[in-house]
Amino acid sequence: MTRSIALGVLLAVGALSLAVSGYQSPSPAGPKVVEVENVKPNLFMLKGGGGNTAVFVGTSGVVVVDTKLPGWGQPILDKIKELTPKPVTTIINTHTHGDHVSGNVEFPATVDIVTQENTKTNMEKMALPTGVPASALGPNVFATSGGKGMPKRTFKDTLTLDQGPDRIDLFYFGRGHTNGDAFVVFPALRVLHAGDIFARKGPPLLDANNGGSGVLIGDTLAKAAAGIKGVDTVITGHSTVMTWADLEEYARFNKDFLAWVRSEMAAGKTVDAAAAEYKLPESYAGYANNPDRVKLNIGVIYDELKK
Repeated sequence: MTRSIALGVLLAVGALSLAVSGYQSPSPAGPKVVEVENVKPNLFMLKGGGGNTAVFVGTSGVVVVDTKLPGWGQPILDKIKELTPKPVTTIINTHTHGDHVSGNVEFPATVDIVTQENTKTNMEKMALPTGVPASALGPNVFATSGGKGMPKRTFKDTLTLDQGPDRIDLFYFGRGHTNGDAFVVFPALRVLHAGDIFARKGPPLLDANNGGSGVLIGDTLAKAAAGIKGVDTVITGHSTVMTWADLEEYARFNKDFLAWVRSEMAAGKTVDAAAAEYKLPESYAGYANNPDRVKLNIGVIYDELKK
């Protein structure tokens, strides 16, 4: 009995760690409830079933940003039908992880799918994210669907879709959560969908297996904060809607963490010793404290700095 209880606690802690870190594993079968938050006129955030999904109702069709876990594509489509009779024309995936792209396969084959070019490469492999146990990954839906749901268009640094009030600007500023994190901007509404490079206020998931970087994520976020103009509202990967100031602060948080890790490494501290010493700075009060993720991130950064 004691062993069973201990195992249950470990599983619960592991699930919490994954959720806090910015990757959500498939949940047991049950009702798939999609919650809707109206962010701006014609722009909605759909919560539940993985990463936050944005639904932008344009003049002639609907653009969807991220499509959640396997089995959640149809619930997204059903919810969109409640919001508008217009068809879905485009999917934009912010990065490769299964809790943001797996619903792609349930959308009509006519839907255009757009990603940063590195994300397409990552989606062809669907490698296990760093620090995520294989049991939490779920099926590779693209392999089982014969490639349905894969990107049809990619971009390197920038791409603009449509024009006028329907305009959407896509940006890539470098490695961070992965090596293909797209920033999706709706200029007319002054809104950005950041995906999991800004999943929530707390330690990010640094997915080195998919090109992520703890050395560069702070700089990448700072470049986005400096390079993207006219935005005041940010849809995060897994948390609430936040402000532009929150994004700027998150860039500083990651830069400060890197500076601290560098000092620990210079002092000859092991990953375990550094992790045991880490304390969330008072200037980031309210941020999630995830010791498991902190330890993993220290390890990722140590590995990068040794190269």
